[in-house]
Amino acid sequence: MISQRLRDALAPTGTLRAGLNLSNFLLVSGQNVDGTPAGVSPDLARHIARVLDVPCEFVTFETPGQLADAAEDDVWDIGNIAHEPDRARLIDFSQPYVLIDAHFLVRADSPFTSNTDIDQKDVRIAAFDRSAYDLWLKNNLRHASLIAADSIQHSHDLFLHGEVDVLASLKPRLQIELDTGQHRLVEPRFTAIKQAVGIKKTDPAVLQFLNDLITTAIQDGFIAASLTKHGVADKLSLPGYSD
Repeated sequence: MISQRLRDALAPTGTLRAGLNLSNFLLVSGQNVDGTPAGVSPDLARHIARVLDVPCEFVTFETPGQLADAAEDDVWDIGNIAHEPDRARLIDFSQPYVLIDAHFLVRADSPFTSNTDIDQKDVRIAAFDRSAYDLWLKNNLRHASLIAADSIQHSHDLFLHGEVDVLASLKPRLQIELDTGQHRLVEPRFTAIKQAVGIKKTDPAVLQFLNDLITTAIQDGFIAASLTKHGVADKLSLPGYSD
């Protein structure tokens, strides 16, 4: 039984307003016939709303940075956003419901064979500005330079046009570039993006409710079924319960 206090905390307007990052093509993969967003993240938002017994309304953003910036604007109640320490000042994060591998892509004749090789002075890396993996790189690179791109496609264009040495991106998107045989993926991944449900700083009981709901959604197959439904089961992985 969901308490009214919990319902009021998560959906204070009586409707669960779910912020969606439209640039994450793996999790927001299209539209339903009624024009509403389709994908794993919308499925989970609707599921949370059903459990709360409230309507679900989507608030869309073109980038994850825009969604994060709106945390204080009272326009969304939950947001599909990756867990990153830089965002934790304003946002609490649930445990992840899917993981997305992020890798470096280099040219086939590149001397780089490991992630450590790439973090060198004068190496230029293109990444989608303020994406979760870009924030991770900003916190972890010591020598290489990050070149900010205003979209995933822009970061790929910078690399393909020879303006940078290395491309940092999501593995499913990088695999498209591997089809030409002119590039190769550096293994292993440099980080795994923990895709989570974000909420504004609130009562720990609210976060516990979301964590319990996500654990159940993983255990009972809801998330796995959504991945299969939207054709991304081979591109995303389910976290272990300890993640």
